[in-house]
Amino acid sequence: MPDFTTLTINQDLNNPRIARMVLNRPSRMNAISEDMPGEIRSAVKWAENNDDVHVILLEGAGKGFCGGYDLADYAEQWIDHPTQQERDPWDPMVDYRHMKSWTEDFMSLWRCSKPTIAKVHGAAVAGGSDIALCCDLLVMADDARIGYMPTRVWGCPTTAMWTFRLGALRAKEMMFTGNMISGKKAAEWGLANISVPAEKLEEEAITLANRVSGVPRSHLAMHKLLVNQVMLTMGLEQTQSLATIFDGITRHNPEGVWFRRFAQTEGFKAAIEWRDSGRPIPQADEARALIKEMEAKRPQS
Repeated sequence: MPDFTTLTINQDLNNPRIARMVLNRPSRMNAISEDMPGEIRSAVKWAENNDDVHVILLEGAGKGFCGGYDLADYAEQWIDHPTQQERDPWDPMVDYRHMKSWTEDFMSLWRCSKPTIAKVHGAAVAGGSDIALCCDLLVMADDARIGYMPTRVWGCPTTAMWTFRLGALRAKEMMFTGNMISGKKAAEWGLANISVPAEKLEEEAITLANRVSGVPRSHLAMHKLLVNQVMLTMGLEQTQSLATIFDGITRHNPEGVWFRRFAQTEGFKAAIEWRDSGRPIPQADEARALIKEMEAKRPQS
């Protein structure tokens, strides 16, 4: 089996037609590190090349599915980031190239000829929701949470899957508010296929995976390609390019820089609490003025 640092993948002991992929950074809520996107793609490739595997079941170790990008330490540091999240002058195309590569890594779950099922407990939020929504099917615990809170400031979901999974009306609600919704509501809205009490999540997920695994690989590949082609015709790839460009802008416009400076001076937890509380986000000239005040507190090297 492949040897990874951020996840594991193995064939299910009871049904080798199921490949079980587990995001495995439980001490960091399975947050997305620099290595995780590429390892997801490599794990998918392994399953794709294994003729015994018919379906991939993806979950998270520990208390939740995935808490998003692992930015807590970085956001508090007064340093340039190698992925162009903050440099002066900012190079938007370098930023785009890096973030788009991660989007493509997540989308390997969507492009794989074999169906992918996300099994979500705890939280699948921010970038973690991107990973979950790149899977073909979604099974959630009733009390699990999914959402993209950084739409309030400092982020845009680069996979753009909310619109294609929910439709315009619900997607706008999620993007405008940055709210999280429960697994139960996700199922009511049609975002999740199934929502069940947490103690029944494994049973329901494996029941679905077993059912799918009984279908011949060629049939699964054709049915998936057919549905995916509809989404491509609707403009999925073009939308993802625009979303990835917008993600970079949200981190470098006055509001995004204000958020970063606030995290650097007051701590990332305080910045997150402000963002998620519903308090108005400083914008334009107000943000610029606050940035100057906070930059005056920058430690001298």
